[in-house]
Order: sequence, then C-alpha cells, then structure tokens
Amino acid sequence: MRVLVVNAGSSSLRLRLLEADDAVADDLHLEQWDGGVDAAAEDWVRGLDGVDAVGHRVVHGGSALQRATVVDDDVVERIEALTPLAPLHQPRALAGIRLARELLPRTPSVACFDTAYHATLSEAARTYALPADWRSRWELRRYGFHGLSHAYAARQASTLATDRAASRVVTCHLGAGASLGASVDGRSVDTTMGFTPLEGLVMATRSGSVDPGLVLWLLDEGGLTVDEVADGLAQRSGLAGLSGTSGDMREVLAARSDGDEPAGLAFDVYVQRVAGEIARMAVSMGGLDVVVFTGGVGEASPEVRAAVAERLAFLDVRLDSDANADASGDADLAASDSRVAVLVVAAREDLEIARQVREELGPSA
Repeated sequence: MRVLVVNAGSSSLRLRLLEADDAVADDLHLEQWDGGVDAAAEDWVRGLDGVDAVGHRVVHGGSALQRATVVDDDVVERIEALTPLAPLHQPRALAGIRLARELLPRTPSVACFDTAYHATLSEAARTYALPADWRSRWELRRYGFHGLSHAYAARQASTLATDRAASRVVTCHLGAGASLGASVDGRSVDTTMGFTPLEGLVMATRSGSVDPGLVLWLLDEGGLTVDEVADGLAQRSGLAGLSGTSGDMREVLAARSDGDEPAGLAFDVYVQRVAGEIARMAVSMGGLDVVVFTGGVGEASPEVRAAVAERLAFLDVRLDSDANADASGDADLAASDSRVAVLVVAAREDLEIARQVREELGPSA
C-alpha cells in the first residue's frame, strides 16, 4: 500500500509519499505554510500516481479518538472541536485533511493522533488533582503529545539496543516543541505534556510548566488579559524568552559560545528540566534501560545530549564523547561502562503514520 503522509505542523507542511516497503517515492516540504491554499502543494499532489491511502498527523484526538481513524465528516467535526486545546496545530491538520479530501476524493484518509499513544497512561499518571466536578465536566486530564514520534523512537530502541535490556525506555523528543515519553515494553506509562502541548519541558517559544499561581497573579495583579498571557506563554517564552533569540537552539548555542549570559542561562534551564524529567520518568517505570534522543535538537545537538547525560551520571548514564560528537542518523552513543543504553534515533513520524494507516485499513485496501 502506497501511503501519502500529510504532516501539517504549526507553521509548516511536509508531504511524503511512501512505497509499500516504506521507501520514499517523493516528498515536498513547505517550511512556511499558513494553512491556506498553496498552488505548489496542490500541483504536487495532483501529479502523484498510485496513492492508495492518505495518513494525517493530528496533534489532539481527545478522549474519544484514541486510535488511527478513517476520516469522515463526523471525525472532522471532532477534530475541530478540540482546537481550543491545540490552537496552533488543529487548524493546520484540518487544512491538510481538506486538501487531501478535495484533491484525492476517492482515496481514504486516516487521521493518526499524537495523543493516541498515551491512551495507556494509568489513572495516576493522567489525573490532575482538581475538583471532581471540574474533571468530569470538562475531561481535564493529561493527554500527552508527540505520540507518533515517541512510538516510533521507542520501537527503534528495541531494535538498536540489542545487547542491552531495552524494556524501560525514555524517549526525548526535543524540537521546537519538546516532550519526554516513558514506555515499558512499548506502552506509554508517563509523559511530560498534559492537557495541552504547553505543559512540561522548556521549548523554543513555549514556557513549559509554570506555577499556576503565577498565571493567576499575571491575570489579577499583573493586569494582563487572557490573550496576552496565552501569547506570552506560547510564543514569547521558552528559549526565546530566556535568551532573547528566536528560540532556535542553534542560535542559543552560538550566543552561549560567545559568552552571552542570557543564552547560557537558557541552556542551563533547558538541560535542567530535561534531565530532571528523565529522572522522574525512571520513577514511573521502576528503573531505566534506554534513553533515546530524537527531534531536531535531540538529533543535532551533541552539547545538549552531553549536558543531559552528565546530570544523569548517578543513574549510570554515560556517553562516549566521540560517538556523541560524530552521531548521524540512528546511532548508539553509550560509553562502554554505561549501564543505560543511550541512542539517537532519526525522527520518522511518517513511518509511524504509514504503519498505523495500513493497520487501520487492512491488506485489502
């Protein structure tokens, strides 16, 4: 089955056609996309031959959409209803779905949800300590995100760490958005993002977790509006807010190497949060066998990997400095005396989406 994967990000669009054996037949990447009509994308899709199915990355599936699902009008309405929980991502996913349904009306589209992988979280892991009537009325709970990336990286870990135990895996999806996932035997048991993609780690422009009392103070004593707080936490915080850069880790590292103190602080805060949350994941799993770095920062920043590993030495996480510096693609970075396997895995959400599409449609599609 040839699958066209539509990965609509908050500001970009990647289209990739995968052969039945997952070889890349063709792809198109629009680095800047506002969710509107794009002639280049439409022409590219129209020019494709032999598309058997379309798979769409959708960030939020809520509590109802917990597995890959064939898209119909009802599914579109359900995805749209979740827009307030992922306002940067849901509209783009819907735009990608509309594009495929209009240009390939006879080809089945399947929505694959980032939240679905975390449907196996225990009650203790997913429950917020909020009033019961709040939780039941609005389904206030931890959903988790980046599930497609975490699922693929965790599965790759079991393939790559053949000479070590690989049951308890922490996957570190570090990009513009960032989260950790804890998986035991391929099942998600904990994660850092929660009700929305704003919780957890420090990200490029997102704050990650902050004291909710601080947010209340900003609204009450600070005199800010809800929209101003929302914009500040999602667009002007994180590495950008700390360093004064765009939030791109490459800019942060360059400024830090030049002795810029805000950039140095941004790096330290970022690493502190990542390492601390990895240690918390180990508690959730009852131990730690593998740490996997993936995503743009996870794959391309040996400085981040080294600094995180240094803080986790008490868990017997140790890097081979040469392997870390030279890592490219999927690689084993662990030093010979490291009890924990340390891996880099190239992010391939497209492969996970294609796998789920084929599983959902079956061999007869």
